[in-house]
Amino acid sequence: MRLYGVTGWKNNGKTTLVERLVTEIAGRGLSVSTVKHAHHGFDLDEPGKDSWRHREAGAREVLVSGGARWALMHELRGADEPPLADLLAQLSAVDLVIVEGYKRDTHRKIEVRRAAAARELIAAGDASVRAVATDTPLEGFDRPQFDLDDVRGIADFMLADALSWP
Repeated sequence: MRLYGVTGWKNNGKTTLVERLVTEIAGRGLSVSTVKHAHHGFDLDEPGKDSWRHREAGAREVLVSGGARWALMHELRGADEPPLADLLAQLSAVDLVIVEGYKRDTHRKIEVRRAAAARELIAAGDASVRAVATDTPLEGFDRPQFDLDDVRGIADFMLADALSWP
């Protein structure tokens, strides 16, 4: 399974770019899944709903199934967060997995950078960042740069780079 990351600091537009990339790549007839890293506790279920009640009661895993989808939630209950490779093993096979976040992992990725919200450039110290999608061109940056709205160009780059990686 091929994977490619979208990384960057908070509020730079990672989720928006991932959403647009999924639409673009799936529109080309390829199957796409995503993995998103959340730094803090998060909840997919509404308090009081049955699956939330099962989890709150202590269930390690809760699977919810309906006519349109199913979802599996796994509570760590104090255990360490599993590495990305272990999470990827839980996915069904697809043409490409787009990973949002996971700045410190070594998979290939593109950094999203908006001038108004930017901090230091992650790519400056990380060779796994292969390109930057930005709203303002970066002077002296030696890797490919894409306008944030060039979703087709970013998708072309990601797919070519992902397919060239063993």
